[in-house]
Amino acid sequence: MSTLHQRLPDLPAPDASQRAHMARLEALIAGEIERERFLPFQRFMQLALYAPGLGYYAAGATKLGAAGDFVTAPELSPLFGAALARQVAAIMTAECNTVVELGAGSGRLAAGLLAELARLDRLPGRYCIIELSADLRARQQALLRHALPTLCERVQWLERMPDAIRGIVLANEVLDAVPVALVRTAGADVLELGVVAGCGGDAFAWSARPARGELAAAARELDLPDGYTTEIHLLARALVRTIGAALSHGALLVIDYGFPRREYYHPQRAGGTLMCHYRHHSHADPLALVGLQDITSHLDFSALAQAALDSGMTLLGYATQAHFLINCGLLELLAALDPNDVHRYAPACAAVQTLVGPAEMGELFKVIAFGRGIDRPLLGFRSGNRAGML
Repeated sequence: MSTLHQRLPDLPAPDASQRAHMARLEALIAGEIERERFLPFQRFMQLALYAPGLGYYAAGATKLGAAGDFVTAPELSPLFGAALARQVAAIMTAECNTVVELGAGSGRLAAGLLAELARLDRLPGRYCIIELSADLRARQQALLRHALPTLCERVQWLERMPDAIRGIVLANEVLDAVPVALVRTAGADVLELGVVAGCGGDAFAWSARPARGELAAAARELDLPDGYTTEIHLLARALVRTIGAALSHGALLVIDYGFPRREYYHPQRAGGTLMCHYRHHSHADPLALVGLQDITSHLDFSALAQAALDSGMTLLGYATQAHFLINCGLLELLAALDPNDVHRYAPACAAVQTLVGPAEMGELFKVIAFGRGIDRPLLGFRSGNRAGML
């Protein structure tokens, strides 16, 4: 603990049970390092977040909300899900009426979407949630049973992407937690960053080796300056291609924070975008608090767009979260609330400001949509479409 507090002195100290949990995951990762000698960061991040029973998303600690480590848009207000439901309803048809949500978190987005779709009389035939965490799956089921008892029969939980989808795939703050590869330039060379055994009280340390194969090729395409460290999103691209192969008719909507390529790899962003979240504190040390903290990366939306095009989908729009939600009627939904009901109206106003404010989530978070078989403009991009920036 003394070493950890020297590195991250402002973070709350883990308790005894958390330290024991961290030690078990560190031992698992250390065993793989001992076998392989060098653990690519992409693999380290995968184990830190998703190792069965031990990774951050695979264990039972609360992640979302005031008692967790971070807050997502659906946690702020049901108006987020209600606005998104307007876009989902506009895409759905009688033959294209399945919704697939990736990584549903607490289940609040599903609850908000289904409640508004029921109000609009546009309920999907099926609402599928792909959730790898048994703990989060149980929490989602409990929330939906309580909030929407009459609609629960429409919801099913899956462990993998369906082979064929006719409908809408939703990924809200999911792809930022897909493991990334890290590279650093050194003159004309591209190095892959990875993890080795640490010393002096640290479980792990950084190391580097020449990048190879697809990773080296992807990094060289970026023409990065010397001494530049950044992420390459190989797995996120592969996931988009997988969804594209399964989507026979419908749309994929991705909501997350990130930039188009020329902003993402700007010379001034020489340290990358990797961030960790622990008890509402943010820092940039993924080798600390293993299994207790979230590890995220901003998205390269240009790379996602190219992966979607490679899979045969078309780009339907790209906008800030503020533009998208306002286009989908967020402000009208707020205006429909009774301003005299202060206990409901005031928090809703504060949440909307967070969702669309340029200094909050409104500008940093983006919405990008891809589709197959959709030939009409989408509601969420009727103004503010920045697709040309990709």
